[in-house]
Amino acid sequence: MRISVTIFLTDETITPTRLARELEARGFAGLYLPEHTHIPVERTTPYPAGGDLPREYGRTLDPFVALGQAAAVTESLGLGTGITLVAQHDPIDLAKQIATLDHLSGGRFTLGLGFGWNVEEAADHGVEWRTRRELVRDRMALMAALWADEPTAYEGQFGSVRASHAFPKPIQRRTLVGGAAGPKLFSHIVEYADGWLPIGGRGLTESLPVLRAAWSDAGRDPAALQVVPYAVFPNPGKLAHYADLGIEEVVVQLPPAGEGEVLKALDEYARYVENGGDGV
Repeated sequence: MRISVTIFLTDETITPTRLARELEARGFAGLYLPEHTHIPVERTTPYPAGGDLPREYGRTLDPFVALGQAAAVTESLGLGTGITLVAQHDPIDLAKQIATLDHLSGGRFTLGLGFGWNVEEAADHGVEWRTRRELVRDRMALMAALWADEPTAYEGQFGSVRASHAFPKPIQRRTLVGGAAGPKLFSHIVEYADGWLPIGGRGLTESLPVLRAAWSDAGRDPAALQVVPYAVFPNPGKLAHYADLGIEEVVVQLPPAGEGEVLKALDEYARYVENGGDGV
């Protein structure tokens, strides 16, 4: 089992370059970064985990810039977003960012995408909340047209692009969708993604068979489905359970802290890396 990490990198934490070097040296599989452009002070959306919204949400580094730095100082470390708020991006610009990062890193980028939870943040980007999932679906299709081998036009509900020359092309094009289990989420995964980023990794025993059935019913190769539990606080029993479910990668949570605290957490997680997730 591959062990990757996620962290809220901010202007107050360990730097992307320092963390990336330490992760690769210690054998971690990848680094996934979240995204929030801003957090409106006046908001009514509750924090999904309950309580006050943690400080780091309003200080988050741009994930593509930070991952670009990480790519420049590593050779094999996987690089991903967890998650990109696709609805809050111009899809033509986002397609270029993704393709450039994947190209310059030698095909190491994973697009983890989601639909967001902060209504006020999305509204400032002009997102109509009730149609955000359809907007993301439309933007993914538009980006796929730009990444096609031949110039391909796209006309969608929310946007369009002329047949265009658009290089570089992504090498890997690995896409994972984050969100809570349910028919709507699973339909998005089956239609345009390679798998699922279940936040926290709870309830997989019940939900995985449902996703696998939907995947197979759509005619997709059962062996190709990727499920990557995300932002997990690991223990040996939890990781053994994931392994029994056929999961091959887990993303563990690091604290949004300075260098000393983060490196201490990496030391604690090292046993999982050394033993392929067994932790024994």
